[in-house]
Amino acid sequence: MTTNNYKTVLILAFFVSSTAGVADDEPDLVADALSAAWPGMAEGATVVDWEGNVLQEGSNGYTCLPTPPMLSGNAPMCMDSEWMKWADAWQNKKDYEAESLGISYMLSGDEGASNIDPYAEGPTDDNEWIEEGAHLMILAPAGLLDTFPTDPGSGGPYVMWKGTPYAHLMVPIGSRNKDE
Repeated sequence: MTTNNYKTVLILAFFVSSTAGVADDEPDLVADALSAAWPGMAEGATVVDWEGNVLQEGSNGYTCLPTPPMLSGNAPMCMDSEWMKWADAWQNKKDYEAESLGISYMLSGDEGASNIDPYAEGPTDDNEWIEEGAHLMILAPAGLLDTFPTDPGSGGPYVMWKGTPYAHLMVPIGSRNKDE
C-alpha cells in the first residue's frame, strides 16, 4: 500500500468518532486496529498506523487501521484493496465506479455520518445523520445497489450516499445504541 493510500484512509476517517480512548503504544494500536475485524481475519491482516508504519505484516488482503489520532474514541476499520481505491477517489473527489465487490469491516461501529452527503462533517437538520453500531460496508457495481433501500431505519442493509460515486451498502450487524 502506498503512503497516499494511508493518507486517504486518515481523511476518510473524519466522519468516524466514538467515546473510548486509545493508548499510544504499539501493542494497543494493533489491538485497537484489529478490533474492527472479525476474529478469523485478524491474524492475517496487515496493521498500519496513521503515519503508514506497518505494525503487523499480513497476507489476507485486508489493511486494518487503529482509531485515528484526532479522535478521542474507538473507531478502527479494516478495508480490502477495492475499498482503498474507493478511499483514494473519495479523498480526491474523483469519480469511482466499483468493478468488483469490496468489503470493509467496522465491527466497533461509529458515531456518525450523513447518509446522503459524503463530505458532511457533522449532523444538520437535513443531512440524515446516522450513528451506526457494528457494521460492514460493501462496494458493488451501482446496478446491484439499486435494489436496496436508502432508509437506515428499514430494518436491514441500506445504501449510503446513493447517487454519488461513493455509494455503498451499509450492513448493520449490531445495535445502533452503544448501551444495548
